[in-house]
Amino acid sequence: MKEQLEQIEVLAKEQLSQAQDAKTVEELRVKFLGKKGELTAILKQMGGLSAEERPVIGQLANKVRADIETAISERAASIKEAEQERLVKEETLDVTMPGKAPKIGRLHPLNKTLEEVEEIFLGMGFEIVEGPEVETDHYCFEALNMPKHHPARDTQDTFYINENVVLRTQTSSVQIRTMENK
Repeated sequence: MKEQLEQIEVLAKEQLSQAQDAKTVEELRVKFLGKKGELTAILKQMGGLSAEERPVIGQLANKVRADIETAISERAASIKEAEQERLVKEETLDVTMPGKAPKIGRLHPLNKTLEEVEEIFLGMGFEIVEGPEVETDHYCFEALNMPKHHPARDTQDTFYINENVVLRTQTSSVQIRTMENK
């Protein structure tokens, strides 16, 4: 039994020295010192020893347990320290680099409101389309079934560039263009 205890101590220290992370160290702690661990299994066999052997083996078992616990705590501390060093190297901040310039100004309240309304309509399935500011008479009036004598064509309501070209009016010429493309 003495040889088994010494063998467990050697094996535990060897495996702990090869552990690379805290999870592995914890698994080794459970393997050697847990309720179903190797050291516990040997201690359960102490009932079969003679009265003279029990104190000697008990002392040795306690020493082995203490040595393994010390090795575990040392390895866990060294792994934690190595992890902290790695994090410090990764998170190093170069204070000589220029910072980000703060944004100057804000959106105009009307533009902000317009964007919010656009988001609402986009969420309902509508599309936002763009079109020209200067438009032909066809797209502003003819395609919308507004004949030449319609009141929307009055010169006080519409700015004519020439007879067939106007600035985009209150009617939706972009809607006609979009419908033609689809």
